[in-house]
Amino acid sequence: MIELLPDMPPGTLGFRMSGEIKREDYEGVLVPELNRVVEAGKGLRTLYVIEDLDEFEAGALWADTKLGISLGVRHHEAWVRSAIVTDVDWLVKATRLFTWMLPGEARVLPVAELEQAKSWVAGG
Repeated sequence: MIELLPDMPPGTLGFRMSGEIKREDYEGVLVPELNRVVEAGKGLRTLYVIEDLDEFEAGALWADTKLGISLGVRHHEAWVRSAIVTDVDWLVKATRLFTWMLPGEARVLPVAELEQAKSWVAGG
């Protein structure tokens, strides 16, 4: 499941990802919100809280790939800051390994530093 975080600083988007991630999660929550910001001409300042992931559906992987091409390549300049907040060890290691490939600035932080991550994404 992917859901919007309601308590984000102005000008930022936050998402919580947990359980089973499906294509519908991308198409119904993540993609529309990211596109809304890009279409408004604003920079993407995003935060992703990733909790225990049970399964990442194949359709979700395809949706993630399409999102990467659409927003990551076509709108590379729109990405300002992204924070990945997780305590999932393998995800921390994998994300740190590939952070250099993400557009804009990116950081990986533990869940205990969620408030600091929100501040950093907002520009603080």
